Amino acid sequence: MEAIEKIYRQEAAHVRATLIRLLGSFELAEEAVQMAFLAAATLWPVQGVPANPRTWLVSAGRFKTVDMLRKRARFRVLEPEITRMMEQDDEGPPDPDLVKDDILRLIFTCCHPALPPDQQTALCLREVCGLTTEAIAAAFLTRAPTMAQRIVRAKGRIKALALPYEAPSTLEMDARLETVLRVIYLVFSEGYAAAGGAQILRAELCEEAIRLARLLGEHLPNADIDGLLALMLLQHSRRVARLDADGYPTPLTDQDRSLWDADAIREGRLLVRNALAKPPYSTYTLQAAIASVHADALRTGNIDWAAISGYYDLLAVADPGPVVELNRAIAIGMRDGPEAGLARIDILLSAGELTDYRYTRLARADFLHQLGRRDEARHEYRAAMAQTEAEAERKFIQRRLHEIR
Repeated sequence: MEAIEKIYRQEAAHVRATLIRLLGSFELAEEAVQMAFLAAATLWPVQGVPANPRTWLVSAGRFKTVDMLRKRARFRVLEPEITRMMEQDDEGPPDPDLVKDDILRLIFTCCHPALPPDQQTALCLREVCGLTTEAIAAAFLTRAPTMAQRIVRAKGRIKALALPYEAPSTLEMDARLETVLRVIYLVFSEGYAAAGGAQILRAELCEEAIRLARLLGEHLPNADIDGLLALMLLQHSRRVARLDADGYPTPLTDQDRSLWDADAIREGRLLVRNALAKPPYSTYTLQAAIASVHADALRTGNIDWAAISGYYDLLAVADPGPVVELNRAIAIGMRDGPEAGLARIDILLSAGELTDYRYTRLARADFLHQLGRRDEARHEYRAAMAQTEAEAERKFIQRRLHEIR
């Protein structure tokens, strides 16, 4: 069962994407995924795990769905799409190369311009990343019922307009690129810092997002794609050092840099240089430049907070928003001292920005701790703990509270 659970984490999104294309329905595909893994749980312990689990699961899911629909067909007239699926019954297993790109096809379908932007992103995170509605709602600081309605409306619109499950032409790709890049980075972000659950780091999601960016770059060479890929590589290069032996998150400044992935850093820095040579810069390129400065610490031993603050000044113009301002405040606090950083965070909070965002409370708590304002720091750490569902983050905050005591 442990092997099946691991394969589920690695393959469920791919299997779902392919079944959506083959069955032409989000709902049927979700049911097919469940039937496929149920069959695997029954057969694999006896027969062994197949050489290509993904293809096996796709075939099992499709054939079981066709059988299910045949039985239902006794009580109602067959719909055209069901007839089509039955005609495919004897085609054999799907082409592995075709299956490989189904995630990218699904992303472009979810990002179709016929859907409103908020529905595009919500649907991608649900169907591509497999996030719960609650986790998506938390990421966008909204209510779960509101997010559920967006997802339902998006699926209904795709069905009503008969939007194809396919990658568009190069021209159409370019028009949808901004949304697609945002979704790929949201997939990466969920892997880099999971919104909930026991695992704060889900490397398989990070690696999937990196793979998708590489695949997208092959279809559509673009400086913004280079910037995003660089950003993810540089952030993911620190994955081994981000958690200590007890599973606690380790702040960037305290990480063992010998554990950083030097090859990923080299590739990321090269991509950053290429992207910076082609202005105007995307937000991903500017964030990658910041990550590149952090990565320079592997060589120099120090973090250049002045350079990082300068890039955040540019980012605040290119992509103004409260989260950027929070990160800018942290960088300024590291450059000029905790009082300067705390003052900027307090301006954000007084404006009603990010009051329910756990990283605001954590940053404020850290600066208060550095200033020796222990009671206030304790209060902020407890507020941050109340705002996170990630078990590892809660342990990290508890350790911070213990240090203050």
